[in-house]
Order: sequence, then C-alpha cells, then structure tokens
Amino acid sequence: MPSYKILIAGAGLGGLAAASCLTKAGHQVEIYEQAPAIGEIGAGIQVSANAMHVLRDLGLEPDIRRVGVHPGAYVFRLHDTGEVIQRFSLAEEHERTHGAPYTQMHRADFHEILAARARQADPDIIRLNKKVTGFTEDDKGVELKFEDGTAARGDFLIGADGLKSAVRRQILGDAVATYTGDAAWRITVPIERLPQPHLEKVMSVFMGPGGHAVCYYLRGGALLNFVGIVETEEVFEESWTMKFPWEKLKADYAGWHPALQAVIDHADKDQCFRWSLHNRPPVMTWSTPRATLLGDAAHPTLPYLAQGAVMSIEDGAVLTRTLAMEPTIPAALKRYERNRVDRTAKVVNQSTANRRLFHLNTEEAIRAEFSKRNEGADRNKWLYSYNPLTVELV
Repeated sequence: MPSYKILIAGAGLGGLAAASCLTKAGHQVEIYEQAPAIGEIGAGIQVSANAMHVLRDLGLEPDIRRVGVHPGAYVFRLHDTGEVIQRFSLAEEHERTHGAPYTQMHRADFHEILAARARQADPDIIRLNKKVTGFTEDDKGVELKFEDGTAARGDFLIGADGLKSAVRRQILGDAVATYTGDAAWRITVPIERLPQPHLEKVMSVFMGPGGHAVCYYLRGGALLNFVGIVETEEVFEESWTMKFPWEKLKADYAGWHPALQAVIDHADKDQCFRWSLHNRPPVMTWSTPRATLLGDAAHPTLPYLAQGAVMSIEDGAVLTRTLAMEPTIPAALKRYERNRVDRTAKVVNQSTANRRLFHLNTEEAIRAEFSKRNEGADRNKWLYSYNPLTVELV
C-alpha cells in the first residue's frame, strides 16, 4: 500500500479522527487549524455504534467509556405532560445488536481524547494559527495556502473545516443555505442543582407546537445537557458561541414540562447560547483529483438525527480504506466519494424530515404520526447497523 503525505484543514472532531485513522494506516499527516488553541464548546455529543467501531479500532473505547454515559433508551414525550409516545432501547440492547455501545459525551472531553490520540503519531501533528485561504493542485500534489502568506505541500488535501470551509468553497462554490425557521438553544446544568429525582438516564425528546427539546446526561451523569429547537422569525448567525438572554429561553418554553422548567431555571443565566439553523441540500460530488471534503464541509447536516459528528468519523475510516484499495490518489478519492454520497445524503434528508416530525402542532398529530412508524427499528436497520471498517466498498 502506498504511503502519502496528507494535509487536513481543520482540527475538529472529524479532522482529528481522520488523522488517527490515516496515521494508523501508515500515512504522514499534518493538520492545520485556524484557531490559536484547540478546544471545543460546552455541549453534548452522541456517538452511536456506527462510529464507535472506528473509535474502538483506534484504541479509544476505554477513554470514551470513562467520560461518557450510555443512555438506557431514546424516549419521545409530549411537551407538556411528558407522556411517553414511543421508546426504543439503547444501552445494552444497542451494543448487543450492533456490536458497540451508544455513548453521550461532552464535546470538549471527546475532542481532548481525539487530539491526544492524533498526537501519539506525531506530537506536532496539529499546526495552530493557520487560516486556510485556498489551495492549488497539480498531478504531483497539492499546496495549501494560509492567510499569513505561508503554504504547505502534500500529496492531497482533506477539507475538514466545517460549515464555513474555505476548501469546500473552492471546490463547490458558495453553498446555498436556506433558513429552516428554527433556532437552537443549548445549556448544560450540573445535576446537583436540579430537584431529585429528575429525568431518568435516557435520551428524552419533548415534542410540542413550534419546537422540541432534547435532554441527556454527560460526564458520568454529572451534567445535564439541554438542546432546545424553537421556531422563530429571528435569524442570527450559525455560531454555537452566540449568547442569548436567559429570559428569551424561559419564554420560548413557557408551559412545557416541569422537568424542562427546572433545567432552564437552574442554568447559568449568562451561559445560554442560541444559533440559527440553515438547511443545505446534499451534493453528489465533493472532490477534485487532489482534494476532498469530510464531515460538515462535505455534507452539513441539521441536528435532528444526532449524526453529524458520527458521519465525519465514518468518512475518515472509509477514506483510509479507499487509499489502500486504489493505485492512485484521484481513484481513491473518487471511490471514497462514491461510497459516501448516498449514505450521507440519506442522513441529511432524514435529519431534515425529522424537523417536521418533532414539531407537529397537536397531540393528535403526534400520536397519529408515531403510530405509523417505529423509530428504533428504522434506525437500527439502516443507520446504526453500518460499520465503516467492514462495509463493502464499491
């Protein structure tokens, strides 16, 4: 198998995971990150079996189990009474069915684990303060250009630099983004502040008119993560770090279940964040002969299926495999893309469709819709059952 020098733009979750897959396979990797320090925001993340196969292969499962929580179930509830409309098991059943656990973690903890693993191959693998402005390529390699006037050369480039990817912009042009009509709130609350007993250790999805809310635990159950999606005509940035007044959060969830009120009431009032959600339709090609995309740079996904980071981890594993299967880089990138576009497009489209499901305006509509579907069986069939290390690549 040939060994390549690979440049990665972006030291987020997907870029770091891909770097470890690639170095494990014998490639040389350099990661370029525009921030002066690496780190992640204070929010939760979910990792199902389809990504955990890859993380286990990288030797990270013990660290992930140490910081994570394995929720007992996915539970859909009415927004005000909390009545359970549908429930499917996770925890032991998810691991028994798919061969790996379902884990919820703090993003910062997960990012730290991935960064440490990437640095095992090369302590200097991450280069900070390197804002990408573009790239050039020829039949011998690619040159990545930075805002400070410097450049780096490698055999090929992976754009893992997220929604506002400079690499994506050069390959695909400006993405057409349509405001969904939704904004997302996020807060985390230490459980000692909350009345006990509080919510059980499951993924709780409260569905109601004009929005929904998701609650789950982090850091071994020490933190409760709240993500609230509300319909609004106010359009702001797509920035996870934009603070919004606590009073707006409280007003958005007036009349919702007491468990949600307790979370909101005990949040740090200066640590409430809200950002606007935009939809971008899937694209069916995202590579050039010497550059490709990964994660949100390739297939930005709304958060209604909890698979954005998981898809980026799958991407890195599949790309690593295609490099070993093809004699040239252009052929490997084409095979990678060919084996990822349909699956990631399905995730993007299903995430978008879930927005309607979670925001039905009456209890009768919610009951009627869930009576026609089994969310657990559907996801187990096509989503969680995928193993990027063993799936047949065409």
